[in-house]
Amino acid sequence: MFGLSLLRRDSPALKGERVILRLPVAGDYAAWAALRGESRAFLEPWEPTWAPDELEKAAWRYRLRRYREDFSRGAAVAFFIFDRQSGALLGGLTLGNIRHGVARSGHIGYWIGEKYAGQGYMAEALDLLARHAFETMRLHRIEAACIPGNTRSIRVLEKVGFTREGLLRSYLKINGGWQDHYLYALIADDPRGARARD
Repeated sequence: MFGLSLLRRDSPALKGERVILRLPVAGDYAAWAALRGESRAFLEPWEPTWAPDELEKAAWRYRLRRYREDFSRGAAVAFFIFDRQSGALLGGLTLGNIRHGVARSGHIGYWIGEKYAGQGYMAEALDLLARHAFETMRLHRIEAACIPGNTRSIRVLEKVGFTREGLLRSYLKINGGWQDHYLYALIADDPRGARARD
């Protein structure tokens, strides 16, 4: 079970056994730039083309401003993933395209530093975010899209309980080219997603 605490007004921090998820702050820049920089070759095949100034401080400030604006509008919430014991930045995930009303849904995107991949951190982080989405935000459905060749990402989604629903043809422009994606979803009342609500 996770605890929901407030680092400051309206800033959720989600705590798991090994990870803490919290909103990015200005002081995270050095750790973020270092981890993204050393993991670039690992991340690039699965992400939009990096801008020439991707890791520069001005680009970071713009990114942080966008995170805050999206959060204040209720459109998205971005979290950084930290190791609960060491405090090291491990990666990040965002619940975006949040829709309320009859849809009550959102879309998850995520990344992890290469040296932390395959150690269960992302599965725990996704599980925490699913709990937050269903229990606190009262969403009904969360989705994730994954390039068919990204076997690591597929394993993580399926481990958490996401179900593959279909193939989205030429869905997102990733690393310079339009890529097909599998669509995965987790439903609040789907028995296969039950572990995200226990």
